[in-house]
Order: sequence, then C-alpha cells, then structure tokens
Amino acid sequence: MALGKDYQKRDSALPATDPPPVPGRLRRVARASLADITPLRTSPAYRRLWFGHTVSSIGQQMTAIAVSVQVYDLTRSTFATGLVGLFSLVPLVVFGLYGGAIADTVDRRILGLLGSLGLAVSSAVLALQATLGWRQVAVMYGVVALQAVFYAVSSPARSSMIPKLVPAGQLPAANALASVSMSLGMTAGPMLGGVLIGLWGYQAAYLVDTVAFTATIYAMWRLPAMRPEADRSGRASVLQGLRFLRDRPNLRMSFLADLVAMIFGMPRALFPAIAVGFYAGDARTVGLLASAPAVGSLAGALFSGWVGKVHRHGFAVVCSVLAWGLAIAGFGLVRNLWLGLVLLAAAGCADTASMIFRNTIMQVAAPDNMRGRLQGIFMVVVAGGPRLGDFESGSVAQLTSPAFSAVSGGLACVGAMLLLTARWPGFLRYDARSPSP
Repeated sequence: MALGKDYQKRDSALPATDPPPVPGRLRRVARASLADITPLRTSPAYRRLWFGHTVSSIGQQMTAIAVSVQVYDLTRSTFATGLVGLFSLVPLVVFGLYGGAIADTVDRRILGLLGSLGLAVSSAVLALQATLGWRQVAVMYGVVALQAVFYAVSSPARSSMIPKLVPAGQLPAANALASVSMSLGMTAGPMLGGVLIGLWGYQAAYLVDTVAFTATIYAMWRLPAMRPEADRSGRASVLQGLRFLRDRPNLRMSFLADLVAMIFGMPRALFPAIAVGFYAGDARTVGLLASAPAVGSLAGALFSGWVGKVHRHGFAVVCSVLAWGLAIAGFGLVRNLWLGLVLLAAAGCADTASMIFRNTIMQVAAPDNMRGRLQGIFMVVVAGGPRLGDFESGSVAQLTSPAFSAVSGGLACVGAMLLLTARWPGFLRYDARSPSP
C-alpha cells in the first residue's frame, strides 16, 4: 500500500499535459490531401473555362457511351464497336498535329471557340440520326470522325491557354483540377447516358450533349485574346514540334508512357460484351463499367494535395502506369461485378496520377511558342491512344475472348513500360526542381 501511495505522489507531481490535438491535426492532414483549388479562386477566366469544360465533358462522355452501345446494339460485334475508336483515331492524329501548329500562330481563343461549335453541331447530327431511326453504322462512323476533327483543333488551343491563365507555381494544382473536370465527365457522363438511353433512347443522350457545349462556348467567348508568343523562326510547323521532341528524352518518355498504357490496357471497347457475357447486364451495366475508372480518377484528383510535394515526376509516372496495367489485368480475371468495378476504379486513380505529372512535365519543360505543337502531340497521345486501344482490345477479343483481351492487354502494358524504362532510365531521375526536357 505504501509503495502504491508513493507512486501516486510521484505521478501527481508530474506536470499536467494536454492530450495531443488529434482532431485538429487530422483536419490539417485532410485539407493538405485535398485538391488545391487556388487556381479556381484566383483566376476568373480559368474558373469559367474549367466549369465549361466540366459540363461539356459530361455531355461528351454521354455521347461516347451512346455511340458504343448503339453500334454494338446494331451489329452485336466487338470488332465493329472497336472500329469506333479507329475511325476517330486517324482524324485525331492528322488534325491534332496540325491543330497544335495552328494554335502556335493564331488566337487560341478563336480556334477553341470554332472547335467547340463544331462539336456541338456533330452531336446534333447524331441526335438526328437516332431520332429518325437510321440503322446505318457508316453514318455514325462518319460523324465520329468529324467530331475527332473538331476536338483535335480545339483541344491543343484550350490546353495551351492554361499557363497563360495561372502562375507557374499553380500548374500542378491546375492540372489536378483538370483531372477532376475530366473525371467528373467520365463518371457522371456514362451513368447519365446509360439512364437516358434506357428511358428515352439514344437521341436523349446526344441532345443533352449538344446543349452542354454551350457552357464551353460561353467560357471561350469571355476569354481575352490568347495569341501565342512569336516564334523566332517565323513559322510553326508540325515537323518542328517533332524535332523538338526528338532531342528531349524526358518529354518523349512522358508521351510513350501514356501510349503503352492506353494502347495495351484500355478495355473500353470490351464493356458492352463484358456487361452481357460476365454479368448478364444491360446498358446500365455498361454505364457502370465505363464510369468506374472515372470514379477512381475523380477520387485520385480530389485527394491530390500530395502531388505538389512530389519532385521525382518521372518515377511517379512509371509507377502509375505499372499500377494501371496490373489493375486492368486483374479486372479481366474476376467475375464479380463489384470487385471488377473496384479494380477499374484503382486503374483510374493510377491514370490520374500519371496524367497530372505528365502534364506538368510538358508545361514546365516546353517554351510558350512550342506549347501548341506539343499540346497537339499530347492530345494525339491522350485521345488517340485510347481509340487505338479500343481497336486493339476489340480485335483481340473477337479473335479470342473479352477476358483474354483484358488480361493480356494489362500485362502487355506492364511489360512495355518496363522495357521503355530500361531503354531510357534517366526518366526515373527527372526532378521538377531542376526540370530537363
């Protein structure tokens, strides 16, 4: 008892200490992990452009899912569904490269405005063919190709405006917010598209997309003139952009990393067949599958506060692409819908991290008078890669099975990324504090 009292006296003599402020610390950690919205607060022009792009992205993804489901409904062929990607790929490559060169010589605001108007008209044509009950897949292929032309012209112009609208220190945050915008579109668009198709038919999704483009058109209209800095050579050619990339291994690797991820690991064209064959589902199931990667992308973008603390951007890109490929391979192996959705979401989260760092590498390492051309090449990679991936995965599935196509594609993505890293190991050492193109 005496010993116990002695310990009590000694304990009472110790200075009282307050418990650690765990809730406050957790709040600070949560705030630090969330996406940095500083560009939205400080730049009204960027804010309008971001909002307009978000709304139109939702409409574009509704159209994308509607075209995919409508083509599969008319043909019952994964090959025909994959051809949608191929018909948009060629215009994206050709006009994306030249669109970037044009964006380095004219007012980027006008170019982006014209491209957005063309996309709205194309969606209206799709709505018309669905309303009239045309059952000609060739017409849909033609409109998809036309959409790719307008997208290829407007996207480099819009993307190359961002470094003019926000300070250089806010570019990682702006790129994370761009990922939020894209992910919102890819999340809400397919789900809303699936619901509208089920309730009112394909024309409903196309009509909503047409109306949604007014948001981007308004944002572009309110922008000031966005003329590029003068090129000292006096001209802006596609070949100049390609030659610039030839001697910049880190920029080149950032493009190649996304290409291998999208060409080998993009399962989008498989979703209609997988929805029916794996899960006995319908258009709503396709919408869930198409939305799952975007849900992961959105989560990754919303909790992207950590990206500003990462300096080894090349290493982060490689890890993100490897994670994407492994998640897609796992998706092809499972037969439980919810587990498949989780794996697709994990892939989307990895893709968001890759996109944020790849975008920042390009914007920091490229001079303003080259940004249009490099954004054109970037757009060809980002938008053309998935379409080539649609064709690859659809063709492999037609020859084998959707499961084999998904698994082999994910593993091929991992293998190709490891080979590229072995060929150019310097990319792993790329440091944002001393950027080298």
